[in-house]
Amino acid sequence: MGSSNLIRLQKFLQECGVASRRKSEKMIREGMIKVNGEIIQEMGYKVDPQKNIVELNGKELKVNQRKVYILLNKPRYVITSVKDERGRKTVMEFIKIKERIFPVGRLDYDTEGLILLTNDGELAHTLTHPSYGIDKVYEAEIEGQLSESEIKRLKEGVELKGGYKTAKASVRIIKTSENSSRVEVKITEGKKRQVKRMFKAVGHTVKTLKRQSIGPLTLKGIEHPGAHRFLSEKEINVLRMYIKKKASFRSLPNGLSM
Repeated sequence: MGSSNLIRLQKFLQECGVASRRKSEKMIREGMIKVNGEIIQEMGYKVDPQKNIVELNGKELKVNQRKVYILLNKPRYVITSVKDERGRKTVMEFIKIKERIFPVGRLDYDTEGLILLTNDGELAHTLTHPSYGIDKVYEAEIEGQLSESEIKRLKEGVELKGGYKTAKASVRIIKTSENSSRVEVKITEGKKRQVKRMFKAVGHTVKTLKRQSIGPLTLKGIEHPGAHRFLSEKEINVLRMYIKKKASFRSLPNGLSM
């Protein structure tokens, strides 16, 4: 085999369905991965899937042959992770299949709604990389009512703690009452606790939060928390076309592909 068969270790871990690229890099840094019996902690290390033996916790890893794409309606108080050191329930407990899969991106412990689980590392990377600007729609119940000026600030971008200003967002009031409001928010970023921090920046606390969609993927067919379903081939193709269209309107950094 020639050098053209070499791929980065973190990409190999992705393709095995071990974890996302970010978490795979963390596993490498923490010395959890062995290649040919030696612990590897180098980010740029490359392996040949046909020749090298890669192990996680003593178990040899193989690239998945069958790609799996599952939509889950994550309930509240569930961790978006393959496992949790504190013993809390994770999204993996709702899906029983033989393939190794991992959640794409994350939802907060107390946030419910749509999340994709897969063993397709490349697709996962494009869906989570900020350069692609994937639309994510949330429905939030907040304390109080938004003023016109607050709505304008949310739409134009608000400065979060730490000096980061959010990108433009879409905001739509669904329903208001004396003490609370239901608001739909569409963002193209994925900063930690972003929607909650956006509302906090304009003076409102989020009481409940639910993700309704990711790009063309919605909760249709999995309306009940904890329900899940496999994506059809047609839906996967639609998702790839959506990503390709998004990428065509943006300047992607070197190394990214569709």
